Amino acid sequence: MPALFNPADFRLPTGVTHVCAGGETAALRSHDAAMLRYLADKSAGFPGRTNQEAEVEAARAGIARLWHVRPEDIGFVSNVAEGVSIVAESLDWREGDAIAIDAVEYPSVVGPIALRRHPPVRLIQARGSDPDRLVQVAGPGTRIIAASYVSYLTGERVDLHALRRAADRIGALLVVDFTQASGYLPIEASLADFAFSACYKWMLGITGVAIAYWNRTRQPDWAPASAGWHAFAPGGRGYDVLPPLKSDAMRFTRGNPAHCPIYVLNNALSYLHRYDPATVQRHVQGLTTALLGQLHDLQIPTTTPADPARHGASVCIPSVRAAELEETLRARGVFTWNGQGRVRISFHGYNDAADVDRIVAALRACGPV
Repeated sequence: MPALFNPADFRLPTGVTHVCAGGETAALRSHDAAMLRYLADKSAGFPGRTNQEAEVEAARAGIARLWHVRPEDIGFVSNVAEGVSIVAESLDWREGDAIAIDAVEYPSVVGPIALRRHPPVRLIQARGSDPDRLVQVAGPGTRIIAASYVSYLTGERVDLHALRRAADRIGALLVVDFTQASGYLPIEASLADFAFSACYKWMLGITGVAIAYWNRTRQPDWAPASAGWHAFAPGGRGYDVLPPLKSDAMRFTRGNPAHCPIYVLNNALSYLHRYDPATVQRHVQGLTTALLGQLHDLQIPTTTPADPARHGASVCIPSVRAAELEETLRARGVFTWNGQGRVRISFHGYNDAADVDRIVAALRACGPV
């Protein structure tokens, strides 16, 4: 299986197998030009700002194409936690309200709600490995079902259709983080009421901007509880009557969007749009499945489900020696990601079958994990 993307398009260190996509992908070389274009527009006075606004709209259109929604449904926040916080602040929480999450959900999805104090919000946690565990724990009093489409910790992929049915049954919102999926898995964002994604992983962008999706069909009357100048509709002056919010998802964006990361994101989206998302998925999951099979033969345990319908692009190896393993693998030219007691190996389009063989050889040389 040859690489799908041209590895020469990326800043990949010579002689290295780069499987860090779940943490940071290698950067596109063409991002240099995107950043310089931003700097030129920033320096060009008012016409430069017009160009920056056009770049924002182009990025919204590109994400809408990738997520199969309308551009008006897409806004920008600085990170996923900010987006979840805006949703959490907008709700009229009542005593006894709860959110349903997996016990190992990513903190940015949970923290903005779990730390609320007036009133406190109950956490209903699903535990274990049953694929239906989150559906089973969500019940009366659950205001939000919150989930990552693919787990950062284990690489497990959830059934969003099942979560949507559960949310509809109990009258809860479905909030989804697509960070560990967007860029290689086809995204059906309209299953969620609100969805978010960082852009510096498989989407090939950089930090500083994250996607915020508002399902205006399911939640037509939603409004944030706070705003900055950018979230208001243009043209208003004075506060005797508060100016209206923007009618679309840019009401998520309180101040100036992070223009430089958006220029980079636009360049990344242009690159990704050269490839059919289903082709990227087949390529990446082909590598993931191949590695899982070899690790099974070597009796190296993973927390990633073997079924391709239940995993994403990462293979997670639990180990008390995770930090040492990451360092040893890196010394052997295999760049992985460490944290939370596991080594994570994440593929993207610039990887190939030879990378799988090199990973396995390096792990064998490391001894027991």
